[in-house]
Amino acid sequence: MELGMIGLGRMGANMTQRLLLAGHSIVVYDQNLEAVEASGAGGAIAAASLADLVDKLAAPRAVWIMLPAGGVTDAVIDELAGLLGPGDAVIDGGNANYKDTLRRGEMLAQRGIHLMDAGTSGGIWGLAEGYSLMVGGDTDTYQRLEPIFQALAPGEDKGYAHVGPTGAGHFTKMVHNGVEYALMQSYAEGFELLQAKQEEFDLDLTAIARTWQHGSVVRSWLLDLAVRALEEDPGLESLAAYVDDSGEGRWTVNESVELAVPTPAITAALYQRFRSRQEEPFGARLLAALRNQFGGHAVREAGSR
Repeated sequence: MELGMIGLGRMGANMTQRLLLAGHSIVVYDQNLEAVEASGAGGAIAAASLADLVDKLAAPRAVWIMLPAGGVTDAVIDELAGLLGPGDAVIDGGNANYKDTLRRGEMLAQRGIHLMDAGTSGGIWGLAEGYSLMVGGDTDTYQRLEPIFQALAPGEDKGYAHVGPTGAGHFTKMVHNGVEYALMQSYAEGFELLQAKQEEFDLDLTAIARTWQHGSVVRSWLLDLAVRALEEDPGLESLAAYVDDSGEGRWTVNESVELAVPTPAITAALYQRFRSRQEEPFGARLLAALRNQFGGHAVREAGSR
C-alpha cells in the first residue's frame, strides 16, 4: 500500500522504516531536509513539499502526520485540506487533544476528506517491537487502511484496534497516557521506599527489579525498562529529579473533572511531576513557616539543605 508520511522525528522515521520493511511504498516530507534524505536513503520516496508529496500519491490518498500537538498540526492539516480531494484520508498519529481532532475532522469532512486519529504508543521501541494503535474514524476508511495499521502493530492480529469514530482514537490514547503516569509514579514511589532501606538491609534494587519481572503481579514492560535503567546506572546518579509532561496527563485530569469521574492516582502522579520541577517550592516554605509560627518548631535557613 502507498502512504505519505509527514514528520520524520525519531518516531516518524522509525514508523517509516517499519512500513518499508513490510513492503509498503512511502513518500516522505519534513522541514528537516536531512531527515528526508535519510529516509530516502532507506528506500522512501522523498518529497520537496506537501504539494509534491500529495502529487506523488495515487488517489485515494492516505497521508500520515507525526507532528507535535497544537499549531503545527493545525497548519499542516489546513494545507492538506487544500491539496487532498474527496475520498482521501489524513491519519494523525501524534498526541493531539481529541477536542482538536473533532474540530479538524469536521473541517475535513466538509471537503469529503476522512480524518483517522491513530493514538500511537510504543515510543522509540516501536521499530523493533511494533506500535500499539488506537484508531478512530469511519469504518470503511479504517478497513481500507488496515494493512498500514497491521504493518505497524506488533502482529497482524494484535496491538491495534478500531476504537470508534473520529476523536475516539486520541481520547483513548489520552486515557492510556494517564494510566501510564500513575503506573510510573507507583514504581517510582516503591523503589524510593526500597532505596530508603537500601543501606540497612543491603538491598540490591536491580536484583529486586529483575525478580519482579518473573511471576510477580507487578511485572510489566515499564518494570523491564526500570531494570534497564538500574543496570545502566544503579544509583541513577546521572539524572536530575526533573520529570516533564507531554500534556496528555493534564488533558486526562481535566476530562475527569468535566465528567466528574474521580482519577486520584493519575491526578497525584501529574502533580508529582509538577513538584519535581520546583526548587525550594513556596508551598513547602509556607508549611515550615506555619509550624514555626504556631509551635515554635525549628526551621532551616534558605540554602541550608
